Amino acid sequence: MASETDKTKETSVEWQRELIEKLATSSLAEQKRARRWGIFFKLLTFAYLVGILVLYTPSMDVDVAEHKRHTALVELKGVISPDEEASADNIVTGLRNAFENENTAGVILRINSPGGSPVQAGYINDEIRRLRKKYPDIPLYVVVADICASGGYYVAAAADRIYADKASIVGSIGVRMDGFGFVGAMEKLGIERRLITAGEHKGFLDPFQPAKPEDVAHVKKLLADIHSQFIEVVREGRGDRLKENPDLFSGYVWTGEQAIDLGLVDELGNASYVAREVIGAEDIVDYTPREDLFERFSKKFGTALGRGVGKVLLQQGLLPQ
Repeated sequence: MASETDKTKETSVEWQRELIEKLATSSLAEQKRARRWGIFFKLLTFAYLVGILVLYTPSMDVDVAEHKRHTALVELKGVISPDEEASADNIVTGLRNAFENENTAGVILRINSPGGSPVQAGYINDEIRRLRKKYPDIPLYVVVADICASGGYYVAAAADRIYADKASIVGSIGVRMDGFGFVGAMEKLGIERRLITAGEHKGFLDPFQPAKPEDVAHVKKLLADIHSQFIEVVREGRGDRLKENPDLFSGYVWTGEQAIDLGLVDELGNASYVAREVIGAEDIVDYTPREDLFERFSKKFGTALGRGVGKVLLQQGLLPQ
């Protein structure tokens, strides 16, 4: 019996030893794995930072270029809106910095925009005219990229001259208001609209009620007033260069070549051509206000990190599929 007991004890001790060894081995392996992943993510983050720093190459070394004669460039891209890159605040800031530099020979405002807020476009137009008056020796030229329509052209009209590509889309001198009507759909679904207002016309053009003729007439007058302001700005900016055409202010768009015939564009040309041949200062310095490099990195890295965490949580079953 003693022998069997000893054997049982030895077996138990051996089992415990093997268990402890397995746990220790597993723990060491887990630690090694964690260290490897830690090193991997650190290297990945470092590589990402280096990549951004390497790829972040402005058109020129601004610090060097600002100390010699150059052409200043400001980009207006996308929808003109207070919350977008093409906001009046951003564009006006860039234009002011460009004009205030004593080595600026001329300014190019390169536009690639379908339009946007007439108020924001009006702010930029007013500032261009103010800067041209304050700095009469510094010309400002607009260069159209793919499109310069509606509010984009509202801005362009303030320039000394407008250049475009033959295939650029230019014009859309008009004003619009969009909406939908759900009256028929609500009737089919048996839905009743309940709207309580203080003010006879406070709920005018409600999409869930039939449009009233007097409301439509009021909006049309409003749009007509804004359209008249738009036309006046274009006539003031383009002057005798405009050709009388019944469709000129109808909201139509034209190619760059057609726009020359109508007087909406002066000549075909890109930014390099204007800098070299028109302004006479081939070196271009970009004055467009942009997000700080590390701010952009934080946003991108934060998004990527969030996606990574989300994937891990999904894999662990901590988030619903």
